[in-house]
Amino acid sequence: MSQKPKLVKDYEKLDEHIQEQIKLAYPLGFDECLVSYKDSRGDRVTALPFETDEKYYLVRMTKYQAQQIISDDDDYDDDGTLREDVKESYSDKYSELDYMSDYIADEEPDDD
Repeated sequence: MSQKPKLVKDYEKLDEHIQEQIKLAYPLGFDECLVSYKDSRGDRVTALPFETDEKYYLVRMTKYQAQQIISDDDDYDDDGTLREDVKESYSDKYSELDYMSDYIADEEPDDD
């Protein structure tokens, strides 16, 4: 059994298709999902975890950067939620990827 390679990368440097999959995986934004770890120099770093069949990503970002990414992204509405039309588009686009099946679900709207 082999371990998946871990890739630590900044969000802006990810391929567009990985960014889209991350948005689909985190439709409510990133800032509440960050994990903390110590890098090779012993510095504390925060990152957003994302796993594909081939790789385990740690997407470096601070809580502020996570909020700014969502704020600046037209795929998210003013409340920081992935827009429904974008969510549907990305769901269709990535429905064939097995690892995305946990993120792509027929969600029923809340009747609050």
